[in-house]
Amino acid sequence: MWDILVIQPLVNILLLLYQLLFHNLTLTIVVLTVLIRAVTFPLTWQQQKSAKAMQELQQSDEWKKLAEKYKDDRERASREQMALMQKAGVNPFGGCLPLLIQMPILIGLYQAITMAIAASPAQLLTLSTNIYPIMPNVAQLIPLDNKFLWMNLGLPDPYFVMPLLVVVTSFLQSKVMTPASTDPQQAQTAQTMMLTSTVMFGWFSLTFASGLSVYFIVGNILGIIQYAFTNKIDWRSFFSLSLAPAVVAPEPPKKGSRASSEKARKSK
Repeated sequence: MWDILVIQPLVNILLLLYQLLFHNLTLTIVVLTVLIRAVTFPLTWQQQKSAKAMQELQQSDEWKKLAEKYKDDRERASREQMALMQKAGVNPFGGCLPLLIQMPILIGLYQAITMAIAASPAQLLTLSTNIYPIMPNVAQLIPLDNKFLWMNLGLPDPYFVMPLLVVVTSFLQSKVMTPASTDPQQAQTAQTMMLTSTVMFGWFSLTFASGLSVYFIVGNILGIIQYAFTNKIDWRSFFSLSLAPAVVAPEPPKKGSRASSEKARKSK
């Protein structure tokens, strides 16, 4: 079912694009990545909205008071914070659900690119069996021209240029997507996850075909651009080597401000 519903459609779309884009596999991977990002943008935007709402709540006075009041009872603090989230209409899993929906598409795209590159005779046979019968002209394109600059897109980059670009863009996207937090423990956890994901994608690009590195790099750049359209970014922090998030933390409403008065009125 996974092959029929996910892998085969993506493989055939990739081959069709390859036929239309002058038999340029690198350009095909770039265009397909852009199309997938465009289709999944509503989910990405919903994920970012949920993360921003959660971030604003964590910056509020109520959240800070609860953290201070129950600093010695983490279980009670968690219950009170969950109640506060429900009262504010913030879903703690709102940022996870869109990501879970996107993951099959992104994993399928990764596998489709791997299959299309077909670096061995066995992979070529597997690729040929996944082409739709209504696309006979596409079958004649196999094997694909997988040469780009000094690289064979079906093999790892021998000069490690692509893995380096993957690490840099993964790190920058992680900085952008990591919400600012006033909780030292949460900030430490976020930094650990940032470094872990960067190292993981770097290892993937060292181990797997360099065509996948093209997919990772383009996807990371598009992720940064998409986030910049919907959120404020601290560009000075973005271009630094600091592990601090590059997002701008929302300021809590000041006492006497219109937002604070409105909030107090609603609480009454």
